[in-house]
Amino acid sequence: MAVVDASPVRPGPTARDRRADLVLALVILVGAVLSATLSAIGGIYGDEQGSMQLALVYAIVLAVPLAFRRRWPATVAVIISVAYFAAVTLRIPEVYVGNIAMFIALYTVGAWSTDRRRAAVVRIAIIIGMFAWLVIVMYRDALSSAEEAEVIAGAFSPVVAQVMLTILVNALYFGGAYYFGERAWASAAQRTALEARTAELEAERELTAAQAVALDRVGIARELHDVVAHHVSVMGVQAGAARATLATDPEASRRLLAGIETSAREAIDELHRLLDTLRTPGAAEDAPASTLGLDTLPALVAASDAAGLETTFTIIGDPVPVPPVTAVNLYRIAQEALTNARRHGGPGTTADVRLRYTDDGHVELEVVNTGRAVQEPRPGLGQLGMRERAAASGARIEIGPRDRGGFRVRVTVPLHFDAAAVS
Repeated sequence: MAVVDASPVRPGPTARDRRADLVLALVILVGAVLSATLSAIGGIYGDEQGSMQLALVYAIVLAVPLAFRRRWPATVAVIISVAYFAAVTLRIPEVYVGNIAMFIALYTVGAWSTDRRRAAVVRIAIIIGMFAWLVIVMYRDALSSAEEAEVIAGAFSPVVAQVMLTILVNALYFGGAYYFGERAWASAAQRTALEARTAELEAERELTAAQAVALDRVGIARELHDVVAHHVSVMGVQAGAARATLATDPEASRRLLAGIETSAREAIDELHRLLDTLRTPGAAEDAPASTLGLDTLPALVAASDAAGLETTFTIIGDPVPVPPVTAVNLYRIAQEALTNARRHGGPGTTADVRLRYTDDGHVELEVVNTGRAVQEPRPGLGQLGMRERAAASGARIEIGPRDRGGFRVRVTVPLHFDAAAVS
């Protein structure tokens, strides 16, 4: 069974390569005919010289296979080698172009054969066969033409010198064909591997770009949801209360309407900050899309309390610096938890916000409410956003109903966490 090299290989011959092989075949044909004609006139084989008809046939046999050398390299090399052997044996008056054709054929086997074991076997067999035949021919010619004195002359006789020169030239000839064929194959395989790697890197780059766009879209959607949902929820509650008290307590209605106005302005300000961040060229990827943070949690609690949800705020432990991105994420989680409490808690719901700094380097945010206990809350965009923010800060988050009623959101963040490690 044939064994094909498993490493990256060069692609098959292109239409341009096939046209180049056809041109090469025509050049070899013309060159072989001219060489045979001139060699016949010069009488390179003397009286033993073959006919011109055989020379023309030989020229065709040399040229035609070269037109298909890249498609069937091993077969072409065998045909041309056998033709060359026959031509020299039959004294066909053409030697030079045949040598060129055989060199090209051996080179092509090394440069284009995908079956590397077969390529090596074919070339080694041709080279061994040619050297064996060459030794036999040289030995026969030496016995028939050399005088006894020349043979006895030893290692420095003209006959021995000619034999050594012939062997050296042929060794360079066949060795060069083998070496350059191998180098061409290795270069092509390396080029193919490089092109494949380049295509792979390009695909990875496009995938990374698509993922970055998707992450940006998710981040923008999360920010918009947090800003709009919170403020619209507050304004909805305040508008309902203002409508209920409009006839009986106009002063309370005015205060509630002022709160709606304040919430609307805050929403617009936060949206402007978000849009400015998105429009700023070269903005840092970890720059928060808001100036809100843990120091603005009291204002958030006060706004929630003013909107009708009785809310308390407690700080436990000694405050320590918190990374800006983490602070924004914790603020948004608290904001979403209070919004959900107002929307789903029902009448008389109260909320408690606790910010705890632990001795082991963690900050914990807990938001609990006393509203309706929902056994299996249906996760929405708000809960999804809270989980994404917690993951971005390397935090653990718990979202669910409490055993004694109400709902709890608890987030624990390690302050040594590197948000850039999340990808």
